[in-house]
Amino acid sequence: MARPIDPERHRARRLQIIDAGLTTFARHGYAGATTAAICREAGIGSGTFFHYFPTKDQLLVAILCEGEAEARDFFGAQEGRADARAVLRDYVTHAVSDLRDPRAAGFIAAVAGPAMGDEVVAVLQRLDQETHGALTVWTGAAQRDGQIRRDLSPERIARWTMVLIDGFAGEVGGGHGFEVEAEGAVLYEVIERFLSGI
Repeated sequence: MARPIDPERHRARRLQIIDAGLTTFARHGYAGATTAAICREAGIGSGTFFHYFPTKDQLLVAILCEGEAEARDFFGAQEGRADARAVLRDYVTHAVSDLRDPRAAGFIAAVAGPAMGDEVVAVLQRLDQETHGALTVWTGAAQRDGQIRRDLSPERIARWTMVLIDGFAGEVGGGHGFEVEAEGAVLYEVIERFLSGI
């Protein structure tokens, strides 16, 4: 008779492999992140790896889905807040905080490098749409409250905010010595000025 699965233990092991995958992708790039290297980093055998993730692509999808869940949790936690502009500021802080992880630059470069499979592309597109939708809601609220510029639609303001953050992330992952701590204040300034329309 098969043993019942302990959901907490299963989730913890899955997160352990996801964390090891993030580290390995960041260190070796997508092509260099072999399942053997990921297993070594996680301290597991290949059988355990393949029990949780049939392919390396499935692991990459899981890492991206964790990021998607974090973004969803962030916006879910904002419900009921009255200061929409503060939510927009807090979102920038949330996005930049992920980039402070020392693995972020390598992971961004790894994801940007190879031709991604359909499932990876689908997760990235879904994350983009969900983030854009949530930011559009908050930019619309900030406009109604007279907190931000009104010459652009909420959809365009949300998209440009994402462009600025994504461009910043791309520079962090681009290997040009673009440091989050040194340049983060400039990003905040640029976004504040953009939102104000000055």
